[in-house]
Amino acid sequence: MANMQRTNVELDRLALQHSFDAKKFFIRWESLLVVILIGILVLNVVVSNGNFLGSQFFSAANGFMDKSFIVLSMAFVLITGEIDISVGSTVALSAVLMAISYNAGLPMALAIALCILVGAGCGAINGLIFVKFRELPTMIITLATMIIYRGVATIILEDRASGGFPDWFAEISWGSLGPVPYSVIVFALLATLFAVVLHKTAFGRELFAIGNNKLAAQFSRIKVNRDLFVAFLLNGLMAGVCALFLTSRMTSTRPNIADGYELEAIAIVVLAGIPTTGGKGNMTGVILAVFIIGFLRNGLGMFNVTSPVMSVIIGLLLIGTVLISNFFINKEKKL
Repeated sequence: MANMQRTNVELDRLALQHSFDAKKFFIRWESLLVVILIGILVLNVVVSNGNFLGSQFFSAANGFMDKSFIVLSMAFVLITGEIDISVGSTVALSAVLMAISYNAGLPMALAIALCILVGAGCGAINGLIFVKFRELPTMIITLATMIIYRGVATIILEDRASGGFPDWFAEISWGSLGPVPYSVIVFALLATLFAVVLHKTAFGRELFAIGNNKLAAQFSRIKVNRDLFVAFLLNGLMAGVCALFLTSRMTSTRPNIADGYELEAIAIVVLAGIPTTGGKGNMTGVILAVFIIGFLRNGLGMFNVTSPVMSVIIGLLLIGTVLISNFFINKEKKL
């Protein structure tokens, strides 16, 4: 009888433990994002009369993949507690220089390489200015470079468009491997790479340490300036990749492309659970947030919702999610 009582107590303890773990799971930020994403996917399926589950799913994903590349690297920047609002202008300048160099006689392959290098160069300039003048906040630095990069692109093309790319160039964005677009495949590979770097390497751990306390990180012999420079460099590099896929999808470019991309990328990263103060977050949340915002825009578009109204709805979603997370998810620390 005593053994049976002990067994029952043990079972009750295990049941309580599993209940505790489930509670901990369901108040995690990423779990909330999964619930939101499922709701949005259901909305898309209902609005499309079930067609969304077919080729329309990948077609919708292809429509927002270009800006998603920026989100991956923006997560690195925000984890350090910094910010970069110049990426939209970097996209524009990279695309414009690729277009004019090709039309000036440069082979398309080299023009593509130039596009990505220009993006990386713009990011390197941001990082170099910041590490050399640490008293300047990154908001001010990247606000200045945002104006400069967009201004240079406008000086080059004024209000004209530039295109005339070879036919195969459009395949970069519109081509697919079976039903899966190349852009989705590239995003999946890059997202995996960024996740491994952030969570499995010393560099990733150092980014979190910098975001928690830069001074303490410096005293811990972390090369803070080097890591910050690399984070901004990667952000510029991904802006160049974004410029490539965006220009391929549009088949031409203008100086005003990617306007507002920087704010949407920051909003997605914040929705993913990475605060602007830095120090925490993960790539799972970032990937979920990318598809939440992307498919939400797709669903609202099927409702013929205008772009300004979409922005209001997405802003309300962001505010609501952050408020809910502050009320519930911060309880995870107490469990």
